[in-house]
Amino acid sequence: MGFTTPDLPDVDPDEFLKKPLMERIRILNLDWVEQGFGAPRMVHCIYILKLVVFYAIAGLSIALATSGLPAFWHVADWWNQPIVYQKAIVWTILLEAMNLAGSWGPLAGKFKPMTGGILFWARPGTIRERPYKWIPLTAGDRRNWLDVGLYAALLVSLVVALVMPGVHSASLTERLPDNTSGLINPVLAAIPIVLLVLIGLRDKIVFMACRSEQYLPALIFFAVLPFTDMIIALKLLILIVWVGAGVSKMTKHFSYVVPPMVSNTFWTPKWLRRAQYRDFPNDLRPSRVAGFMAHVQGTFIEVAAPLILFFSTNKWLTLIAALFMVAFHAFIISTFPLAVPLEWNVLFIYAVVFLFLGFPAWDGYYITDMSSPWLTVAIVIGLLVFPVLGNFRPDKVSFLASMRQYSGNWATSLWAFAPGAEEKLNRVTRSAGNQLDQLIASGYEPNWAEITLQRTIGFRSLHTHARGTISVLLSRLPDIDSRSVREGEFLCNSLIGFNFGDAHWHGPDLVEAVQDEANFAPGELVVVVAESSSLGGNVQRYQLVDAALGVIETGTFLVSDEVNEQPWLPNGPIPLQVDWARSAV
Repeated sequence: MGFTTPDLPDVDPDEFLKKPLMERIRILNLDWVEQGFGAPRMVHCIYILKLVVFYAIAGLSIALATSGLPAFWHVADWWNQPIVYQKAIVWTILLEAMNLAGSWGPLAGKFKPMTGGILFWARPGTIRERPYKWIPLTAGDRRNWLDVGLYAALLVSLVVALVMPGVHSASLTERLPDNTSGLINPVLAAIPIVLLVLIGLRDKIVFMACRSEQYLPALIFFAVLPFTDMIIALKLLILIVWVGAGVSKMTKHFSYVVPPMVSNTFWTPKWLRRAQYRDFPNDLRPSRVAGFMAHVQGTFIEVAAPLILFFSTNKWLTLIAALFMVAFHAFIISTFPLAVPLEWNVLFIYAVVFLFLGFPAWDGYYITDMSSPWLTVAIVIGLLVFPVLGNFRPDKVSFLASMRQYSGNWATSLWAFAPGAEEKLNRVTRSAGNQLDQLIASGYEPNWAEITLQRTIGFRSLHTHARGTISVLLSRLPDIDSRSVREGEFLCNSLIGFNFGDAHWHGPDLVEAVQDEANFAPGELVVVVAESSSLGGNVQRYQLVDAALGVIETGTFLVSDEVNEQPWLPNGPIPLQVDWARSAV
């Protein structure tokens, strides 16, 4: 792999593109095992520089300078200052809201330009997606000046909360009499809350891009709770994020997440990459090594260590648990996952140190130290509503709000274009061109640009759900080998400026919105969308959508069938149960 050049598959591009789809997938599966996405190391350096210089150093410098605290290298003077933690969250929300944090850059399918977000969301006429159609005053699927105005107001409100100095807090002074920095003005925390809610009623894209499922509760705690209650509530919030994510990984899906993630880590030795699979190159199901990494080093630690952090009153035990969680998030950062939520993981590392070592349970910040047990119960119930609902009714709640990060159990889609039809996407109002065109503009030869996009199908097929979605395409599209098949999570970044592993953004609603301008003829664009399985469930529901005709088939397939097959389906499509079919494609 070169510093500025990608590590491409060892194939003749002309001959490779003539092969049947499943043979291409097999080749790309084997290539992913040993090379991952193959991005130039320069790309990883860009992400590291963005994370260290722009996010950490610049963010800290702004927070410290506006709070009357010394420069960032005087760590002992600021690491446990409450206003610094508050402003770190506000800074992170601001960057997420502009799409300068997660889902940014080439590893998220944004090649040229590398930013989506603000270029789309501050522009009327771009696609928005309402969360529920029954909400009044939300009809339509394009942003108007009201949406742009609310979005701009949100950015301004976050900047104001970030740069304004802290205000005196009696509850803070009572616990920390020597503190002179104060806290963020509760009113300045309340304004983004209102704007996020208003935006969220009309547009789930911006709402979830801001990671509102985690940061909105934090803003609410800043706005309404006295200091001690605020700290304990923030601990509860991060505990539920961790444990919720850990519990959601107790499925057949998660073991299939770790191998492609480890394979995409450029510093991982080849022997360890191959060791993730049962019998490379013949059997690419997860090995025992992968199972151990997934469910012992991953799931067990993600559940056990946070519970120890939260409930332990022993200093050494708490320190050990904190080190485990710091290492956990550092490992995720080191893998450069394709949604690249690097800033989120750095914030969580800081949260571990600030919340559990800066304000430990034995120093008056235990769950029983909250001012009212009823307040504790109300906060716990409020934080658990969406994770519980989303795990049992995944069709109703985004996997982010369900706290199912990296579980491998998320809604997914594949888009299949008839030859030449993908070009019609350029009719859609947006701030980026097709990803194929972006890659060519970045210097790729056209065939290598095509193969680079197809690599994402190889990546997706290493996960459980792709065995099902690909089976639907193979069963329903006799011309599948001649079609351009695109991974929905990757593709939708060029259409809406964001995605984070959830086909709730690139399912039937997006297809309908795209069709308004692209005007595909029947059969030119066919999309298969699969919903997550419920917690403990064995069934995934799918929809087959023709852009011109709407939903043309619904049905189910079984997780147990998916996990028993190779990613390239050598035995043919897995069994499908058709519930309803409109007509043949």
